[in-house]
Amino acid sequence: SVVKAAKSAAGSVPIVSGCGYGTKIAIQIAQSAEAAGADGILLLPHYLMDASQAGLYAHIRAVCDSVSIGVMVYNRDNSILTAETLQKLCDSCPNLVGFKDGSGDIGLVRKITATIGERLTYLGGMPTAELFADAYLGAGVTTYSSAVFNFVPALAQQFYKALRAGDRTTTDRILIDFFYPFMDIRNRQKGYAVSAIKAGVRLIGFDAGPVRAPLTDLTEEEVGMLQSLIGPYKS
Repeated sequence: SVVKAAKSAAGSVPIVSGCGYGTKIAIQIAQSAEAAGADGILLLPHYLMDASQAGLYAHIRAVCDSVSIGVMVYNRDNSILTAETLQKLCDSCPNLVGFKDGSGDIGLVRKITATIGERLTYLGGMPTAELFADAYLGAGVTTYSSAVFNFVPALAQQFYKALRAGDRTTTDRILIDFFYPFMDIRNRQKGYAVSAIKAGVRLIGFDAGPVRAPLTDLTEEEVGMLQSLIGPYKS
């Protein structure tokens, strides 16, 4: 399977599979991922419509109950859990092991980390997470998923190490020199949070292919802007 091949190629690095859609399909995806050898799943928001806290609780619990591997919930968009609902899920689902936040609501995140404590692993999941890393660290979220690690890994590691060391001089410099200009490119069009990463990966020599429709790729001018930005940081 693709999962087993990836684990073999990566030297048994744990594989976390994406999972989403409505409850029935999410269960099928979760069970398929487990059967293929995944070590855990990241449960993304369901389709389109908002749901009540009772509905979110039932949805997440059903997915957790359907597998034995670990589950991390992704709190964003139309799937925002309250601290109270997340606590109920922690009490009901032993294999709920993580909480990833992409809401940007630091007040909510802090209430969750204060309420749940060390029961869960917390992961920052905002687009270009380094822009929010200081605030999330203060709220009790010690790590994050770095999209730019895909094409400037040394810079991403330098920022993270400086963040955890409390080296604000270094993090501020990297934000000003790289991340804020990168944000300016990313914010030129809707969907560029994905498109800009793919462009960066292509610029360092990997055939990442175009983005899937209806997203659009960066223009030639924007690719040139990104190339100039990442040039000093290629490793």
